[in-house]
Amino acid sequence: MRAGPRWSVWAQGSVLVGGVVFVASLLYFTYAYLGRFGAAVDPATPPARPVLINVALFAAFALHHSLFARARAKRRVERLVSPAYERSVYVWGSSLLFGAVCVLWQPVPGALWTAPAGLAPILLAAELGGGVLSVVSARRLDVLDLAGLRQAAATSATPAPTLIRTGPYGLVRHPVYLGWIILVWVTPVMTGTRLVFAAVSTLYLAVAVLFEERDLEEIFGPGYADYRRQVRWRMVPFVY
Repeated sequence: MRAGPRWSVWAQGSVLVGGVVFVASLLYFTYAYLGRFGAAVDPATPPARPVLINVALFAAFALHHSLFARARAKRRVERLVSPAYERSVYVWGSSLLFGAVCVLWQPVPGALWTAPAGLAPILLAAELGGGVLSVVSARRLDVLDLAGLRQAAATSATPAPTLIRTGPYGLVRHPVYLGWIILVWVTPVMTGTRLVFAAVSTLYLAVAVLFEERDLEEIFGPGYADYRRQVRWRMVPFVY
């Protein structure tokens, strides 16, 4: 039963906590990737088992993240909890799963590269710059909306979405993903642990963006087709 003040208070509180969990999962990922994922691993450790575990972990997150982002799944959730809280339910699930991926990620032996001492600070700055690009790009989309807070707090109809074409969105159509790619790949030390995470997450984004753009075409119609002609690249300039 959803009606009544008790439901409203509980739901609003759940939305706020969900927003905190959303931010916490991203902060923990940053901490883990820059720290724990960069730790050396005994080279005698067989790589097959940790790689398979890591792929399975990310696949569970990716499955939820993709399926529940589709319009049909959203409508089903809305029938259960109301449209105002649909986004928060999605955020809760994605944040908890992503946090679990980061906590349970297994160390993988080996290193693809180690930057020279003089180059390492430059790469680290670029890596952090990728994170900043993702945050700045997400802010253009409205972070409160992404976290589900704005929908739950709305006292009237939610305004129609706006197609952003300027700033980083004039460079690539999905600059949040570009920032992510820079963050996970431009690292001074590419350990086996980081390499598996970078490769799996980038492959997922490359596939997921195709479905995301299909949804955006349904939302914005001819306007999105025009935007695609204006900004050719999805995620990485001159590459993809």
